[in-house]
Amino acid sequence: QVQLVESGGGLVQPGGSLRLSCAASRSLSSLKPMAWYRQPPGKARELVARIINEDLINYADSVKGRFTISRDNDNTVSLQMNSLKPDDTAVYYCCGGMGSRTYWGQGTQVTVSS
Repeated sequence: QVQLVESGGGLVQPGGSLRLSCAASRSLSSLKPMAWYRQPPGKARELVARIINEDLINYADSVKGRFTISRDNDNTVSLQMNSLKPDDTAVYYCCGGMGSRTYWGQGTQVTVSS
């Protein structure tokens, strides 16, 4: 069993920045890939960014150049979000794969509004 806990969400003005963190209950070396998804209001969940290792990182086209996913230490993955737009408003979820299973956090709300 793996627990993932997100933090760092909140309300920010357009153009602002937020940093989301995901704390895993076990080493990230056993969780591949790690990813951030988001679910905007009334829409389906979508992939934001995924990291397998430092050489294998993917971003959704809508966030390229603005968001950066990184592994901060052996148990934490972060998502640095810059130049935020109202369209980035969503619940953001962390997830990690281990074997045939995928584990999800409870989500953290990000609201971009003036």
